Amino acid sequence: MRDDPLFLAVAGVMLVVVLILLFGIGSFAKGGEFNKKYANKAMRWRIIAQFVAVVLIVIFVLIRRGG
Repeated sequence: MRDDPLFLAVAGVMLVVVLILLFGIGSFAKGGEFNKKYANKAMRWRIIAQFVAVVLIVIFVLIRRGG
Protein backbone atom coordinates (compact mmCIF):
# COMPACT_ATOMS: atom_id res chain seq x y z
CA MET A 1 0.00 0.00 0.00
CA ARG A 2 2.93 2.35 0.64
CA ASP A 3 3.90 2.14 -3.03
CA ASP A 4 0.43 3.24 -4.16
CA PRO A 5 0.57 6.84 -5.48
CA LEU A 6 -3.03 7.54 -4.45
CA PHE A 7 -2.32 6.38 -0.90
CA LEU A 8 0.74 8.63 -0.78
CA ALA A 9 -1.35 11.55 -2.05
CA VAL A 10 -3.96 10.95 0.67
CA ALA A 11 -1.25 10.74 3.34
CA GLY A 12 0.40 13.90 2.03
CA VAL A 13 -2.82 15.90 2.03
CA MET A 14 -3.64 14.72 5.54
CA LEU A 15 -0.19 15.87 6.67
CA VAL A 16 -0.85 19.27 5.08
CA VAL A 17 -4.16 19.49 6.98
CA VAL A 18 -2.37 18.80 10.27
CA LEU A 19 0.32 21.38 9.53
CA ILE A 20 -2.25 24.05 8.63
CA LEU A 21 -4.23 23.21 11.78
CA LEU A 22 -1.12 23.55 13.93
CA PHE A 23 -0.32 26.88 12.28
CA GLY A 24 -3.86 28.08 13.00
CA ILE A 25 -3.72 26.97 16.63
CA GLY A 26 -0.35 28.68 16.99
CA SER A 27 -1.71 31.92 15.56
CA PHE A 28 -4.67 31.77 17.96
CA ALA A 29 -2.29 31.22 20.85
CA LYS A 30 -0.04 34.07 19.79
CA GLY A 31 -3.00 36.41 19.39
CA GLY A 32 -2.65 40.07 18.58
CA GLU A 33 -2.11 41.47 15.11
CA PHE A 34 -0.66 38.24 13.75
CA ASN A 35 -3.84 36.37 14.67
CA LYS A 36 -6.05 39.05 13.11
CA LYS A 37 -4.05 38.93 9.91
CA TYR A 38 -3.68 35.16 9.40
CA ALA A 39 -6.35 33.31 11.42
CA ASN A 40 -9.12 33.40 8.82
CA LYS A 41 -6.74 32.63 5.95
CA ALA A 42 -5.31 29.64 7.80
CA MET A 43 -8.73 28.22 8.57
CA ARG A 44 -9.89 28.70 4.96
CA TRP A 45 -6.84 26.81 3.73
CA ARG A 46 -7.52 24.09 6.30
CA ILE A 47 -11.08 23.67 5.06
CA ILE A 48 -9.90 23.46 1.45
CA ALA A 49 -7.21 20.92 2.37
CA GLN A 50 -9.73 18.86 4.36
CA PHE A 51 -12.11 18.86 1.39
CA VAL A 52 -9.33 17.63 -0.91
CA ALA A 53 -8.37 14.96 1.64
CA VAL A 54 -11.94 13.70 1.96
CA VAL A 55 -12.38 13.56 -1.82
CA LEU A 56 -9.12 11.64 -2.22
CA ILE A 57 -10.07 9.23 0.58
CA VAL A 58 -13.43 8.53 -1.05
CA ILE A 59 -11.76 7.98 -4.43
CA PHE A 60 -9.19 5.70 -2.81
CA VAL A 61 -11.87 3.61 -1.08
CA LEU A 62 -13.99 3.35 -4.23
CA ILE A 63 -11.04 2.27 -6.36
CA ARG A 64 -9.77 -0.26 -3.83
CA ARG A 65 -13.25 -1.70 -3.32
CA GLY A 66 -13.51 -2.30 -7.02
CA GLY A 67 -16.13 0.06 -8.07
